[in-house]
Amino acid sequence: MKIIIGYIPAIAIAFVLSLFIGIFVFQPYKVDGQSMEPTLQDEQRAYTSKLARTFSHMPAYEDIVVIDSRVNRERSFMDNIVEHPLIQLINGTTNDHIFFIKRVIGKPGDVIEIKNQQVYRNGDALVEPYIKEKMNPSEDRKWIIPDNHIFVLGDNRNISRDSRELGPIPFDHVMGIEQFK
Repeated sequence: MKIIIGYIPAIAIAFVLSLFIGIFVFQPYKVDGQSMEPTLQDEQRAYTSKLARTFSHMPAYEDIVVIDSRVNRERSFMDNIVEHPLIQLINGTTNDHIFFIKRVIGKPGDVIEIKNQQVYRNGDALVEPYIKEKMNPSEDRKWIIPDNHIFVLGDNRNISRDSRELGPIPFDHVMGIEQFK
């Protein structure tokens, strides 16, 4: 019994350290679906740095980010704890359909347009060698990206749920930037 009690502080320290790293530094996510093909495949692991979020650094154009798709609600620090993989394991819950992996197309102040199956940023057509195929024909649309928001699209545009549906993503909903491609 003494031996078991002796391990409790070490286990507690490891648990707290794991929470700290997962909330502020680094976290893996699993790709669920084909919306980022050909760049990321279904079931692939994406390893994200949370340092940009921790230090309020806006992601760059074309960065791949993990976002919280629940954009119509405020995020709190408690969300970060409850959504941590260890807490989810203990609770028997999952975040499989909350987090999306997408590519940054627009930043605050940008005007994003989709017309004739082409994406434009501030009037310039984007050259996007990473997309799977040309978008299916759709209605022309235009967004002005507000402060503290980004605009994201999947690389497989024809099956992706992204800013075309969700609208601009609040910066506090960016969970991390994919680092190890």
